[in-house]
Amino acid sequence: MEQFQTSANVLFVLLGAIMVLAMHAGFAFLELGTVRRKNQVNALVKILVDFCVSTIAYFFIGYGIAYGVHFFSGAQSLMVNSGYELVKFFFLLTFAAAIPAIVSGGIAERARFSPQLAATFMLVGFVYPFFEGIVWADKFGIQPAIEAALGAKFHDFAGSVVVHAVGGWIGLVAVVLLGARRGRYNKDGAIAAHPPSSIPFLALGAWILTVGWFGFNVMSAQKLEAITGLVAVNSLMALVGGTLTALVMGKNDPGFVHNGPLAGLVAVCAGSDIMHPLGALIVGGVAGALFVYMFTQVQNRWKIDDVLGVWPLHGLCGAWGGIAAGIFGQQALGGAGGVSFWAQLIGTLAGIAVAVIGGGIVYGTIKKIAGLRLDAEEEFNGADLSIHKISATPERETNW
Repeated sequence: MEQFQTSANVLFVLLGAIMVLAMHAGFAFLELGTVRRKNQVNALVKILVDFCVSTIAYFFIGYGIAYGVHFFSGAQSLMVNSGYELVKFFFLLTFAAAIPAIVSGGIAERARFSPQLAATFMLVGFVYPFFEGIVWADKFGIQPAIEAALGAKFHDFAGSVVVHAVGGWIGLVAVVLLGARRGRYNKDGAIAAHPPSSIPFLALGAWILTVGWFGFNVMSAQKLEAITGLVAVNSLMALVGGTLTALVMGKNDPGFVHNGPLAGLVAVCAGSDIMHPLGALIVGGVAGALFVYMFTQVQNRWKIDDVLGVWPLHGLCGAWGGIAAGIFGQQALGGAGGVSFWAQLIGTLAGIAVAVIGGGIVYGTIKKIAGLRLDAEEEFNGADLSIHKISATPERETNW
């Protein structure tokens, strides 16, 4: 029975890894549908290659920093417990690789390819696992100190802050250092609209992400005996709340509608295991409204050219989720308890600090050494032709 339980846990975590791996197709199609047609191929290639670079960085460096575990012994030793440590690595890799996938949407249409791959290696190899180790492996004594001072550790069950807020705030740093797309904001104050190239592809990406998210959240239990339907239903309620508020505040705009469930799911990750479903509905609803309002502010008022809105969606909704776990996780509001509002606030701010400082070092260094942007002609022609020498759709059919 013990061997059966071990094998069941391996299968459980493996299925979670596969579901989150599938979410990377969602990242790709969400970006593909949002960018202009001349940048669609680049969106697809970036997400796949970023994942592969993330795998190398996390296998050789990042996972060891976060958990102190390495895989440099013989295959026979790696087979212990049916290879559970290996599939756990695979599962957590899919989370780590979400960092460059998130950033990719913000810097779309004008970022150079190779420098972004270098940034991916540094972020997944060093920056992300540093904070991941603090929160999920109690590294560096920070979580025990928070617990001793405030009565509870910083709680982030599935990564509202560890993954999404960190990725979103790194994305903001990258977007600011990169600058806006040429022609996006004119000197006279006019804003050039760049509408999505394909609403169907955008919607497909959102649906893939939404379905895969139930692996992202539910399988974060990492053991079959720890699974709970509460996480699944809270995820469901949060995506519903996010969608409906985005529908209303976005005035039926399909871009906002399809990002609404993502906003809700980002926000509910942290407290999905301790909130009441009604609390999750509210958390998701607030996140949907936050995304629509802040996306409009960022693009139109502040003139920050965050193409997919990764800072409002992941950075701000992730931070809201971290704090919300300390509110709606309280027993007085129907939650399971065991959380501290102040611990959640401190942990969330710490995640933002790591993201901003780490992202600033990585992208600032790369900008100084190699440069981040395509030149004016390359950007005008589009990343597809400039980098990959092929377009998503041929201009005309061949004669043979």
